[in-house]
Amino acid sequence: MLDSTRPRSSRVLERTSLIKRRAPGTDRQEQLIAANIDTAFIVTSCNQDFKVARLERYAALAFEARMTPVIVVTKTDLVTDPQNYIDAARAVSDLIDVVAFDARGDAPRTKLLPWCKPGKTVAFLGSSGVGKSTLANALLESQSIETQTIREDDAKGRHTTTRRELHAMPNGCLVLDSPGMRELQLTDAAEGINGLFADIQELAAQCRFKNCQHDSEPECAVLKAIDEGVLDSDRLRRWRNLMAEDAFNSASLAERRSRDKAFGKMVRGVKKLKDVRK
Repeated sequence: MLDSTRPRSSRVLERTSLIKRRAPGTDRQEQLIAANIDTAFIVTSCNQDFKVARLERYAALAFEARMTPVIVVTKTDLVTDPQNYIDAARAVSDLIDVVAFDARGDAPRTKLLPWCKPGKTVAFLGSSGVGKSTLANALLESQSIETQTIREDDAKGRHTTTRRELHAMPNGCLVLDSPGMRELQLTDAAEGINGLFADIQELAAQCRFKNCQHDSEPECAVLKAIDEGVLDSDRLRRWRNLMAEDAFNSASLAERRSRDKAFGKMVRGVKKLKDVRK
């Protein structure tokens, strides 16, 4: 909050939301993606890019950041019947709205405007080539953001957008266009994962043992739901994978923070000793 008359009295406001991931590489650093987003449009397309596991990762990030996730299925014109893609997207969570359309024409503005209110900030997240920049241009009513077509041989996108950019819509809504992320490792996102897989959490509460691993324990409500066809075994597997990945990355980050804190304390101690000797 800028105080133009007394700049030193300005203050930094608390973030209302934050998207972050474990940065690529081996040092377990965090990478901050975006902050203060109200709605995250998770964009996928009706081709080889469509993967439920990837949608779940983005959705878990959104839930963790307490943003409103909306799954946007684009390029419906590429398939004879896009309903299978739409149904698979809806199965990610009952709490997430799903919209599908051909990004050419007025459909993006018509279907996305309910979340693009004045004073709000929306972000497009997803792989390269799914049409994030095309959608942003549609909302902005311009062609200011450069776009490219996908490769025809494997339907993969080209990295046209190389940095995150914030644009203002004519109605005052802000739109964040972001590059596609090849790697999306979760960290400190356990709450978001549990929110996304609320169905499994509800079933787990009915298990006989509180520490049930849903493997071979007797009277396991989760395994019973799988046997009865209520729960997909692949969904349980993906939940386990995300929880294990998040636990590993979060523990690694906690260890690094502990080392950094200890190192900082040592440096301050050395400086204090030097001051005393002076």
